[in-house]
Parts: sequence; C-alpha cells; structure tokens
Amino acid sequence: MNRTLRQYFDLVFGSVLLSLGISLFVTPNHINFGGVIGISQIFSHFINVFGILDRDVTGIVNFLINVPLFVLAYKIMDLNFCIKTLISILIQTVVLSLFPALTEPIVDDVLLNCIFGALVCGIGVGYGLRSSACCGGIDIPCMCLVKRHPDFKTGGISIAINAVLFSICLFLFDVKTTMYSIVFVFAMYAIADRFHYQNINIAALIFTDNKEMKQIIMDRTGRGVTFWNGYGAYTGKDKDILFCALNKYEIAQLKAIIHEADPKAFVTFFEGPSISGGFEKRL
Repeated sequence: MNRTLRQYFDLVFGSVLLSLGISLFVTPNHINFGGVIGISQIFSHFINVFGILDRDVTGIVNFLINVPLFVLAYKIMDLNFCIKTLISILIQTVVLSLFPALTEPIVDDVLLNCIFGALVCGIGVGYGLRSSACCGGIDIPCMCLVKRHPDFKTGGISIAINAVLFSICLFLFDVKTTMYSIVFVFAMYAIADRFHYQNINIAALIFTDNKEMKQIIMDRTGRGVTFWNGYGAYTGKDKDILFCALNKYEIAQLKAIIHEADPKAFVTFFEGPSISGGFEKRL
C-alpha cells in the first residue's frame, strides 16, 4: 500500500511539474519540447496564426494526439500502467489549460530558460516514469516496444521523430530557436534518466545463514537468484552467497525481505551494471 501511494504521488507530482515547466520556461521562449508535446506546440502555433483561436491550446491538442496512443497501450500494457498514464495525460491537459503559458520569458537569457526548463521538465518526466507509468507521448509506444521486446533500444525512435520535428521547426522558425530546442531536449532526457529508477540496474550480493532466503526472494519478487556455498573466514560458518539482479525501485522491497528472513545478513549493492540475457525490464 505504501509503495502504491508513493507511485501515485510521484505520478501526480511529476505530471504537474512537467506541465509547469512547459508553461513557465518552454512556451514563453518558443522552445519546442519535442515528441508529441512538440507536435502539439506546432499545431497550436498554426491555430493561432490562422486566427482560429487566440490562446495556447497545446494541452488540448496533446490530449487528442495521446488518445490513439493510449488505445495502443491498453492493448499491450497492464491495466495499472494504463490508468496511471491516463491520469498523467489528464493532469497535463488540465494544468496546461488552466495555467496558460507566460507571454514573456521569466528572464531574457534563453539558454538559462533552457537549462531551468530542462531541469523542471526532466524531473517531472523522471518522476512520472518512476511511478511505473509514463507521461504519455512517445514514451507510450516506447514502453509498449520494451514490453514486447525487452532488448529493444527505444532511443532511436525518439531521435528519429525529433529529427523530423526539429527539421520542421527549422523552416517554421529560425536556426537559433531550433538549436535551443535541441539543447533543451537532450538536457531534459539526461536529467529524466537520473530520476528513472527502472533504467538503473542493481546487482545485489547477499551473504546469509538462512537456507530458505533464495526461495523467499524468488517467490516474493519474481526475480531469479543464483547461489553458491561460501565459508565465513571470521565466523567459521557455512553461508549461502546469493546474487540477484533487479531495478533500483525494487531495492526497498528486497531489503525488507532480507531483514525479515535474516536480520544479520550481509548485503552489498552495485549500481549501474550492464545486464543482459533474460533480465526482465519491469515498468
């Protein structure tokens, strides 16, 4: 229950933060966000240019584009992921609609706005992903591909879509705006990646006297465990040495299991190892 509540808090917090970053830093400086939101910005631009509406409708257009993507997710992903993603999209639509973008930048320095915009939006996206969901847009088909093909590298899709999008921006706006947009997108995803626990692999090495520990971990986490017999040089006792690979957001659960099964177990965690060969990338 605590983990579920934390995930929903992360989802709401991340979605609101992402939307505020767009309103405060991205749109006032004519920076293109990239992805589906970037496409929505271009649509909103044309709607304003042709006088159809005189307000920013990025949030509404973003919601409409996300509808078919959400249908795709509903067919592939689990219900929990779909519900959280829908909540995130709705929050973004409401915040972007109720709190329209500033008409003037907070500061005159566009690069400074890029950095702070990338920081706020990147943290927002990262928290959204940390909740075992996403903030919609390109992340939806990327998550679906990872679900179907765990070893699939989704970065190529984002790069290809943004390359086309920024090429359009080059013709619609100017080189300077396009370059600032590229800087913003790269910085934002670099920051988001640091907050995205599912992207951070962890290797756990456990030394325990409890012979049932390995089975308990497998039953309660669904993760595989490799073990071998060891010998404590100081205690002179036989020990089981367990090795388990997991995602960073699963550490709390594993620690609780270990403490319950063997409070005196010695555990070391290694962050960021490269893992392949049957490792399940959980969302």
